[in-house]
Amino acid sequence: MNAVFVCFTGTGNTQRVCEAVAEAFRAMGNDARVELLRADRGTPDISGADRLIVAFPVHGFNAPAPVLAFLKGLPSVREGTAYLLRTSGEPLALNDASVLAPARILRKKGYRVAGDFHYVMPYNIIFRHSDGMASRMWRAVVRRAGADAACIGAGEGALPAVGLSARAASLVCRVEHPAARLIGRGFRVTDDCIGCGLCVRSCPQGNIRMEGGRPVFGGNCVICMACSFGCPKDAVRIGLLNGWRVNGGYTFDAPPASDGEVCAYCRRSYLRYYHSAEACAEETE
Repeated sequence: MNAVFVCFTGTGNTQRVCEAVAEAFRAMGNDARVELLRADRGTPDISGADRLIVAFPVHGFNAPAPVLAFLKGLPSVREGTAYLLRTSGEPLALNDASVLAPARILRKKGYRVAGDFHYVMPYNIIFRHSDGMASRMWRAVVRRAGADAACIGAGEGALPAVGLSARAASLVCRVEHPAARLIGRGFRVTDDCIGCGLCVRSCPQGNIRMEGGRPVFGGNCVICMACSFGCPKDAVRIGLLNGWRVNGGYTFDAPPASDGEVCAYCRRSYLRYYHSAEACAEETE
């Protein structure tokens, strides 16, 4: 069986999860590859895929605009099986509304949307999680990957029931798609910028160019945070969102946070998520 993961990622969290699930799928004797959805690459090749897995970070309780554009451009199929794989910084049910538009488009294209996998990964905007929190998030990915890969292989799974509050939050926050293009025009760099061009290379939208040794930000931003999060000098300022700026990668091999060390924000939701992943691992051992 052949699975293709089409992955939109900014700072790498979603790609990291995709690679883990794809590796678990391969360990079961299947074929899998991860295709990145980027402006500097061609349209992902999904030909011959028995399973299509569309992976993305949740942006404002919605799927990112590039993901929806990709799905709208897919050819229709007579029979196809698809899954959604999402990452977000918190395990709130409000994030579940992000499956609605992708699932609707996939169904119109002829796919059976068999299930959805929601993983929690550390924030690249709003605030910085501790490395212990990031490590426990990653441990949850590792413990869940095998079971989720098995679901993909079997064609099993389910989509979340999306409540009214999640639908309302998604509708209100849908303004992020056009607003991101405007906000992104306000991104700037400080004098700490060394002109390394990493932000240009990392931007999945091809929205940044170098002029006179300095990055210039265009009007096609989706607020993925690749530029500000990955800047080695923390020189990128993200306009109206600068108070939420997070810079620098996480250490996923730090000692995992204990229950007592889980952050106060959404504490009960994080604990439920961690305990569920740990129970899943125990069931498969």
